[in-house]
Order: sequence, then C-alpha cells, then structure tokens
Amino acid sequence: QVQLVESGGGLVQAGGSLRLTCVVSGTIESISTVPLGWHRQTPGKQREFVALASAVDGNTYSGAVKGRFTITRDNAKSTVYLDMKNLKPEDTGVYYCVTNERGVSTWGQGTQVTVSS
Repeated sequence: QVQLVESGGGLVQAGGSLRLTCVVSGTIESISTVPLGWHRQTPGKQREFVALASAVDGNTYSGAVKGRFTITRDNAKSTVYLDMKNLKPEDTGVYYCVTNERGVSTWGQGTQVTVSS
C-alpha cells in the first residue's frame, strides 16, 4: 500500500511564498519510475491539476501557475516538492499530492494553503 503525506501549507499574504512537501512511502516498486504530481481544490471548484513531475518527460504545469510554481522531485528521499511564489488569493485551497503506479492513483490527505489579500 502506497501512502503520501503532505506538509507545508499555511497562511501567507498575497505575493508571498510557500513550499509544500510530499513524502511517499509504502510498497511502491520504484519511486523513480512513477509520476508525482500536485492538484488542488479551491473553494467552489472541482479538484484541478497544478503540476506534474514525470518520471521521464520532465515537468508540466497548469496555465494558472506556470512561471510562479516549481515542482521538483528527490527520488532518493521519495519526496516531491512544490515551491510556490508570488501567491495570489485565488491560489487558496487544499493541495493534494498524487502518484500513479500501474494505473492505480493514490492521493494524500491534502494540506491547506490560504492566501490573504
């Protein structure tokens, strides 16, 4: 069983920065071969894609965060990070880490990010 635990959320003023961390544990065959990503659920909206660190194809970002957020992975630590800069009130929401192994997606419990104006 694969488990993902996020941390690093909090309250920040608009224009500020936060780093989210997601640690992957459990019976995953090889962390270096699976994608690691972040999604978020903002108030009144469905969960949406934020960023993906592919195992082979590099990183991908949503248009809403491109240029402000950076996803990095440290396979040796089974960890993926999301560095968020120039945060905006519309970035407020619960941020979820996700991975997929052999077609099975596993999500973390989420971490709350609140950006005040």
